[in-house]
Amino acid sequence: MNSLDGAMAWIERAAEGAVADFARMIAIDTSFPPGAGYDAFADLMDELIAPLGFRSQRVVVPEALWAAPGNWAKGRRTNLIGERETGKPVLGLYFHVDTVPAAPGWTRDPLALTREGDRLYGLGAADMKGTIVAVLLALRAAQASGLDLAYDPMLLFCTDEEGGLYPGVRYLAELGLLKGHVLNFNGSAAPRIWAGCFGLFNLLVRIHGHTVHAGEGNNSGAGVNAIEAALPALQALAALKPTVAARTSALPAPPTANGPLTARLDIAAANGGTAGGQVPSLFEILVSRRYAPEERFEDAYAEITDAIAAAMAPVKAASPSVQVETHLVGHLAPTSDPTGPHWLRWQAALSTGFGYRPEEFRAWGASSCSDFGWVQRTGMQEVLLTGLGRPDRHIHSPDEHTTLTDIVALAKSVLAYLAAGFAPDLIPENAADASPTTQKEFVR
Repeated sequence: MNSLDGAMAWIERAAEGAVADFARMIAIDTSFPPGAGYDAFADLMDELIAPLGFRSQRVVVPEALWAAPGNWAKGRRTNLIGERETGKPVLGLYFHVDTVPAAPGWTRDPLALTREGDRLYGLGAADMKGTIVAVLLALRAAQASGLDLAYDPMLLFCTDEEGGLYPGVRYLAELGLLKGHVLNFNGSAAPRIWAGCFGLFNLLVRIHGHTVHAGEGNNSGAGVNAIEAALPALQALAALKPTVAARTSALPAPPTANGPLTARLDIAAANGGTAGGQVPSLFEILVSRRYAPEERFEDAYAEITDAIAAAMAPVKAASPSVQVETHLVGHLAPTSDPTGPHWLRWQAALSTGFGYRPEEFRAWGASSCSDFGWVQRTGMQEVLLTGLGRPDRHIHSPDEHTTLTDIVALAKSVLAYLAAGFAPDLIPENAADASPTTQKEFVR
């Protein structure tokens, strides 16, 4: 434990220096859609993990699995795996490297890290590039202190978690490249026991009309205004929204929630038209549907497509040139109960880093989503969860930020979990008769 204490102190001394690496991460635009910056980010990660002794492997998701109409997704889906195997059990350290696009309203440059006291602002600062900074701090501290580790870390820098059609970690899992158990950094900086999460799919609806000079009008028979033709579809989606929102889940809600977790249907984007002098020929609607684990994807999908088809039938009858397409452009499967034999020790490590007390831990799910539902379908059920999310950090919103204090706390948590001398009696691999310890046993 003396060397662990020394490594913890090293993290505190080195934290300021890690901000420069953080700035380089933020500066690379990995926003999805379209996800065009993955190769550049893999290059940076290669550079940062090589001095730590990691051997890198790049795995590219085939375009046929993720391609979608228009500019929804473009660029190579490059996932980076870093390994340094010594024969110990493997701990996967998972990060999704994509962010959402920068929404209007940022008061700072989203692609330039801005330091204001303890706060660090930038696109993806909390979700989830800051977690990479924390893990690199932990690994550097272990190396500098000569700390004996219980696990061989396996770094997983993955693509298209933000609603992609074929997330990178899904592809890695289906190829059998994941090993051991996994620590997923797509969560919150809270004493939380992950109970699972909703699924998500994104549906692109494309309504085609016919472009003519705007001076000819829509009554000439020559042109069809795609935006106006789409109004019944928009109205049908708006009418369906409260029906969907009335469906609740048995997943325990977060402590900050006002009620049970509910399904959601949102019109996430709408685009059409080019100029005032043209009748627009294409209108696109992006529908985002978050579905509870109790719902079937097939039913939720059909409900939307049936509503659109019924709403557009009279329009197509009146204007046969109107065409309607629907394309699935993103899908994350629900994540079921991810607890397993490593949870008890991970909670002890979180308590070490953040100062939580055992009685503070609560189990809750989320209507936010994860790409680990696909991983579970390959047979890996247990997934540990952590992250830098907090209610006031503006994740997916303008001026997203985290704090250096939280980065240090997360680094200490990861370091404790990796350290062979930390709570060795809670390392399942050390027990001859290792048996799963559930979250319920921990809470009691």
